Amino acid sequence: MDFLRKLFGGGSAGGAMSASGGATGDRGLYFYVQPRRCEAIGRVRIDPMNDISEDDEGHYFVRKEVRVIGCPFPAELYVRFSAKRQVLEASVEGGTLVTEADYSAWKQQQGS
Repeated sequence: MDFLRKLFGGGSAGGAMSASGGATGDRGLYFYVQPRRCEAIGRVRIDPMNDISEDDEGHYFVRKEVRVIGCPFPAELYVRFSAKRQVLEASVEGGTLVTEADYSAWKQQQGS
């Protein structure tokens, strides 16, 4: 579970997440996805109060297609949540999850 916290910057939707790029009080969870065969990294925001869906078996999840400017290859982010809207698992098809530090380093290389 510590790996997931390090991967997207915390464990609660309050102040710990706001350091990941949102305004103070932002309840968004931020994930950083690098599509396969690309150097570019995308930042994906998930609002645990609005973006989560429930499947037929009662499991909560979010699935988002990730397209990054400058990269022709899409990736798909899949995040599974508990009934209390806490992240249980995150995975990427067609790419990799990277850390916020990786994203920041990449942004710095881009000059933005």
